[in-house]
Amino acid sequence: MKNLGIPRPTIRARLTLVYGGLFLIAGLLLLGVTYVLVSQQLRTAEVSFSTDTTISSTDTTAYRTGQPVPPPTNASANAPVQSQTIMREAQNDALETMLTQGGIALAVVGAAAVAFGWLIAGRMLQPLHRVTETARRIADAPAADRNLNERIALDGPHDEIKELADTFDVMLERLDHSFDGQRRFIANASHELRTPLTVNRALLEIAVERTTASPEIRQLGETLLEVNARHERLIDGLLLLARSEREIIERSYVDLADIVEHVAVRIPSDGVTVRTEAGEAPTIGNPVLLERLVQNLVENGVRHNVTEDGWVRITSDTRPDGTVVLEVSNTGPVVPPYEVPKLFEPFRRLVDRVYTTPGAGLGLSIVQAVARAHGGDVRAEPRNGGGLVVTVTLPVAT
Repeated sequence: MKNLGIPRPTIRARLTLVYGGLFLIAGLLLLGVTYVLVSQQLRTAEVSFSTDTTISSTDTTAYRTGQPVPPPTNASANAPVQSQTIMREAQNDALETMLTQGGIALAVVGAAAVAFGWLIAGRMLQPLHRVTETARRIADAPAADRNLNERIALDGPHDEIKELADTFDVMLERLDHSFDGQRRFIANASHELRTPLTVNRALLEIAVERTTASPEIRQLGETLLEVNARHERLIDGLLLLARSEREIIERSYVDLADIVEHVAVRIPSDGVTVRTEAGEAPTIGNPVLLERLVQNLVENGVRHNVTEDGWVRITSDTRPDGTVVLEVSNTGPVVPPYEVPKLFEPFRRLVDRVYTTPGAGLGLSIVQAVARAHGGDVRAEPRNGGGLVVTVTLPVAT
């Protein structure tokens, strides 16, 4: 069943409604049973009173003295009827008063029971709120593997909620070990692979620069140097990705406008026009990582572009909501909307991955990791006519 936008009541509200509803039903049943019992008792008393009033005091005296019973007068004949009427009215008044006063008392006590149930439900659900707050802090972290060292460590009786909290702690511990091992493996593997790649590059350069090398050897060496350079870029990207996913300790004041101007001049455009509209966008973060973020976006915009009249537009600005925005848009091939989320996955590209293709497929993955490590986020949208519009939001420097 679809949610129509109507907010569902919380568990605390539902428990309070259950407590109050059960109390109200029990009170109404008790009031109804009491009404029936009292009504029956009053009817029995009325019948007994009617029987007794048929024998008046005069009749009793006549029976005791043995004298004949005198004929009843109008006053003596109407006396039992008047007494029954008065008694019936008194009974009705008593029953009505009982219902009225009982209903008022039930309403007062029911309100007190609902308030008391609200307090009790809140007290019972307090450990569950602690579990929810911990999960929310971890979920709101800049990256999925942040704050995994936090634990709930719930105290109290070993009930269902404590069992849930302990299970959640065990899950966090395993996830923390898994992510930490993954980061260490990437960093160690990247460092270990750097050395043989550096040696290969040095040997290839020596072989190509020899005077005795034939043109075929030089062409083969240049091709192998390109392959080796691509592998080096891949290793550097993995190292940077592992570094950007860690907690950033060294932070300083950075203006994205300065980075935009610096990167726009330094990046080779390859015939693509690079336009900059660098407005003031101060933030707090690591300058090296933020520069790499801008550099990756500009390089992607230049690399994945059209052959004629292509352009890349870079803008930076500060928003009133307390964020700074970096936007990089470009011309290029048409990107299907359903393919956009996949672009932020490592080694994911829209073209086939071949050795002659520049880049390692980590550009946007690094951009996303750096943005989230700085407490921001990144999103991409297809541009009308082809290309992408990538928007990075970061907290403004206060």
